[in-house]
Amino acid sequence: MNASLIYIVSSYFLFALPQIEPNKPNIVFIMADDLGYGDLGCYGQTKILTPRIDSLAKDGMRFTNYYAGCTVCAPSRCVLMTGKHMGHCRVRGNGGGLSQSLRPEDVTVAKLLQKNGYKTGLFGKWGLGDEGIAIVGSPIRQGFDEFYGYLNQHHAHNYWPTFLIKGEARVQLNNEVKPIGKDGGGVATKKVDYAPDLILQNSLDFITRNKKEPFFLYFSTTLPHANNEATKETGDGCEVPDLGIYKDKDWTKQNKAQAAMITYLDTQVGKILDHLKAQGLEQN
Repeated sequence: MNASLIYIVSSYFLFALPQIEPNKPNIVFIMADDLGYGDLGCYGQTKILTPRIDSLAKDGMRFTNYYAGCTVCAPSRCVLMTGKHMGHCRVRGNGGGLSQSLRPEDVTVAKLLQKNGYKTGLFGKWGLGDEGIAIVGSPIRQGFDEFYGYLNQHHAHNYWPTFLIKGEARVQLNNEVKPIGKDGGGVATKKVDYAPDLILQNSLDFITRNKKEPFFLYFSTTLPHANNEATKETGDGCEVPDLGIYKDKDWTKQNKAQAAMITYLDTQVGKILDHLKAQGLEQN
């Protein structure tokens, strides 16, 4: 009864009054991969510089009691996208393939925003669908208008891959890789195109193209997750173009590279914020 009454009253006002749609806020969601809360200055870190993220925390909200959806990557991302408890999620492991992909009937936040007039873009790591038969779980079929990045977990470990995915097609890069496994993972032997830079640029271009309409940008960077295959192969899976301000630190090379990856992430967050401001979107 109450539900019907609300529907009727809403319908009356829908047709009786001018249809004025409120402004929809733009949404930028930044997902770091394998970043611990203790890695950031705003949570007490003193050795690794993260000024842009620290500034966001100072001006916004900082969580001190927060839990991931699951213990590993893909299921946590499934929880994030669907809003379901892990016990009800389709994706329950990092195994990949059709059994670990979202289905056409699954409802994601991107699908809901898309239906409500948002332009939706995912740039970075997905993990809920793959090439071949598992393409049913690709971002393009799960509510995203645009996608550029990695589909599966192993491929996403490599920061200098031979290809990335745009939409549902491979885009070849200028890197060369010693392959490990069957999913695009491996260790780069020729490093030219650093994937995080390409992913960031595609994100900024998405903002520019859609600044006049509401958009949902899911910036799902792989930083600062290590390349697991490189760790096993060489003992050092932290992949970053240079060690930057940490090169002369009296730390292990791996610790210096990990710190450099975290600061690289922070710099990329800053570039997104600066671009939003340049496009007149700082307040929305």
